[in-house]
Amino acid sequence: MSIDVFISEDQIQKRIKELGEEISRDYKGEEVIVVGVLNGSFMFCADLVRVLKFPVITEFMAAASYGEGTTTSGDVKILLDIKTDIEGKHVLFIEDIVDTGHTFKKILAMIEKRNPKSVRIASLLSKPARREHHIDIDYLAFEIEDKFVIGYGLDLGGKYRELPYIGVYNPEAN
Repeated sequence: MSIDVFISEDQIQKRIKELGEEISRDYKGEEVIVVGVLNGSFMFCADLVRVLKFPVITEFMAAASYGEGTTTSGDVKILLDIKTDIEGKHVLFIEDIVDTGHTFKKILAMIEKRNPKSVRIASLLSKPARREHHIDIDYLAFEIEDKFVIGYGLDLGGKYRELPYIGVYNPEAN
């Protein structure tokens, strides 16, 4: 097994600053409820929130569809829901990766029923080759090809989240 650096720590931090500037311009100082989608987004969410230039209320949701493997089951379970009332408020979801779109299809269906003023998505990664449901990503750090990536919050069976970079997982390499 080996891990090859795919996106460096410096590349990630540079892109987060750029996204933070763009998001801050778009919200122009309005209050926003930022919702990190756990577990994978925790590093991206923390770094992104620190560079935003407007008031935020930070919440978290947890959704799962991968389990221990490297492919999604397609069966999305919401393990933790937000507590804040979002009716009439701006909501910005922070996601680690939009892959098939199953997770966000389920989350967006739930959230729209709560009548937010707006809903936007910021994602560290997008893997369009695997997309099964159309998801509009408003703020995207990196689009990647169909590789299984780990690090900077992304895991394999709960491992490797602590890596400061995004790596490509290669189980066959020595």
